[in-house]
Amino acid sequence: LQGAAFDDMVKTAEKSNPLLKYFDPLGLGKADFWGGVGNDATVGFLRHSEIKHGRIAMFAFVGYIVQSNIHFPWSYSLDGTPLPDVALSPEAQWDALPIEAKEQIFAVIACLEIWDEMGGGLRQGEGMPHYMKGRKPGDYPSMVAFRDNVHFALDLYDPLGFSKKKTDEAKEEGLIRELNNGRLAMIGIMGFLAADKIEGSVPLLTSIARPYGGEPMAPFSAHF
Repeated sequence: LQGAAFDDMVKTAEKSNPLLKYFDPLGLGKADFWGGVGNDATVGFLRHSEIKHGRIAMFAFVGYIVQSNIHFPWSYSLDGTPLPDVALSPEAQWDALPIEAKEQIFAVIACLEIWDEMGGGLRQGEGMPHYMKGRKPGDYPSMVAFRDNVHFALDLYDPLGFSKKKTDEAKEEGLIRELNNGRLAMIGIMGFLAADKIEGSVPLLTSIARPYGGEPMAPFSAHF
């Protein structure tokens, strides 16, 4: 049975794309992935995942463009080794990093994921509810508990508090824009990767594609 979470997802889908509206040919939005937990949990998981993937894709899309054109002058290690040059494609720049640097990046990502799962609380009952148990999709927990008990860290979302005075309508419009921008960014970054990996696969990018012979979907393949 579908509950309030499903109805809210359909309404959001209709607002984000009035032409296509709610599009779910596989029926994932009506499923119960964990058998007995309920459809609301599945919807919460799917919506939270889409928003997170969209945010990462926006970072990746902008990062790809920056890495293709701007070389930062500082080094990434204590021995003074400079960052890879823009003469390399962004994928090749990643391959050129030592495995220790990549492990640190993934370790930070893992910590952020764990904090999200914990809802921003260090103890049971603290923080936000889990995104499969009623939390608003896309809401990332405040870092206040970590900041007060472990180490200083700014909130990832709106660290300067600019959104606190926004109306609910403005916040909803912002969510719709974020959803659509994230979806476009997912298409965009995969288009860049495909154009570099398979010549001619994305005709619009043929003139700027930079051939890459590695494995863009296997981030540690250059070391094994």
